[in-house]
Amino acid sequence: MSFLVAERLNKSYETPTARLHILRDLDLAVARGEMVAIVGASGVGKSTLLHVLGGLDRPDGGTVRVGATDLGAIDDGARVAFRNRHVGFVFQFHHLLPEFSAVENAEMPLRIARVPVREARPQAEALLRRVGLGDRLDHRPGMLSGGEQQRVAVARALVQRPDLLLADEPTGDLDEATADALHALLREMHAEFGLTAVIATHNPRLAAQCDRILRLESGRLVGA
Repeated sequence: MSFLVAERLNKSYETPTARLHILRDLDLAVARGEMVAIVGASGVGKSTLLHVLGGLDRPDGGTVRVGATDLGAIDDGARVAFRNRHVGFVFQFHHLLPEFSAVENAEMPLRIARVPVREARPQAEALLRRVGLGDRLDHRPGMLSGGEQQRVAVARALVQRPDLLLADEPTGDLDEATADALHALLREMHAEFGLTAVIATHNPRLAAQCDRILRLESGRLVGA
């Protein structure tokens, strides 16, 4: 049975000159433990799709189900709580908080969930060590390389042990060698944590490491 299911998703945005239809009756089914790559041209709607799948945005029509939870059937507060606990996000531009250290950034989802710092801190530290940043715990983002910042972002996404990982061009701002290292880390963590993952990417090497590749065209997903 599929763990992530989207049915007949529609999403559009109003512009000064026209309404842009981004998703058109889009369907997607992802099995538990599967890693799926979403590819497509820039501006085609990959980020919009991930935002809808993860509950960051609501579709104009259609449904998204993660496990037994229908995201459209719960209110905004419940959706925020569900997203924080069950969905991990990694973005192209890591969105780390510059005034906080690596470990403070990594533990943020736990603190939002009101986990006491005496419990949150060791979990974040252990995960940062796991992704190779044991000697960077107290460094702020400005003191880290681009690849190190993305590793902090991966740790932050995984610190709640989510069921679903959504990654939006996670290597798009990195050089080739650093991107390849992050690819390997994502695949390793996917297996270790038993994740279900959807990754939007322009990088053919990252897409090739996924179990399945789908292309977003004209608002719908097709086999690549």
